[in-house]
Amino acid sequence: MDGKSRWADNIMIERWFRTLKYDEVYLKDYVNIRDARKQIGDFIHSYNFEKLHSALGYQTPAENYYPVLLGITA
Repeated sequence: MDGKSRWADNIMIERWFRTLKYDEVYLKDYVNIRDARKQIGDFIHSYNFEKLHSALGYQTPAENYYPVLLGITA
């Protein structure tokens, strides 16, 4: 790896983790690890399949990036 464009890739990951932390993790008090994994998994599912994103033309990430997998035809 030559490191080119590495900073640009990190921006998206950092934004995703900021969303996860501020919208889910910091707002909840998990009882145990199993509970944390379940609730974080539910958040990730709703983020990808239910929440509409303005940057994606008010589509979900799944509709925008994986329409074939969801059976959506253009």
